[in-house]
Amino acid sequence: MASAHRNVRTGTATRAGTTAPSGDAVAVHLQEDGTTAAAVVDGIGHSRRVASVAQLLATVIARIAARRGGLAGLLTGTELVADPGSGEEPEPDAVAVIATAQADGDQIRIAWVGDCRAYALEGGQLQPLTVDHNLAEQLARCGYTGEPPRPAAKWVRTTVGTAVVATVAEAWTKSPLVVLTSDGIHDQMPHGAMEALALTYEGEPQALADALVAAAETGADGVRDDATAIVIRRT
Repeated sequence: MASAHRNVRTGTATRAGTTAPSGDAVAVHLQEDGTTAAAVVDGIGHSRRVASVAQLLATVIARIAARRGGLAGLLTGTELVADPGSGEEPEPDAVAVIATAQADGDQIRIAWVGDCRAYALEGGQLQPLTVDHNLAEQLARCGYTGEPPRPAAKWVRTTVGTAVVATVAEAWTKSPLVVLTSDGIHDQMPHGAMEALALTYEGEPQALADALVAAAETGADGVRDDATAIVIRRT
């Protein structure tokens, strides 16, 4: 689904993996002043409730971020899922990344928690703007050089439900092209393949989002994760 302002265009794409329903969600909100906010949310788990809450989070985060910035958007999402609930199924949690672009500005600002990612196309290379909030990255930044057990390596340390001001990371770029992805894309295709697609379709946000989602591969275990991408292009 494409969205456009005279200075900012977006493209979105998502598809369910081998375990339905999809826990991924996407939302783009265009404010009256031309500010565009785009959110990718990856719900933790697979159920109808996870899917429903993930979409609610994406919509609310994008709407608040367009007015108040990415940090406010994510922390509003935190308030939505902060209470564990009184039913048999606990309140779902998620990870997320949000990008905001003002119509007349020269920056795209990013905020995130967890292992959704943002990339910028700079100098012909697709550069990461985010660092995963998981155990492997945390250990690496503490100087650990060993190989953590694979199940623990992807253990997410910060989620929407547990986020506070100090744990929401932020970044910005003046690149005209930013790509947001869930881990069903960046974990299931080589970075070089993502970069090649970005260079091929850099002027076509919707085509790039569709191509990234279509190119995500099934893992060695035969499992294909939910895959979601948003492309933001400043003209």
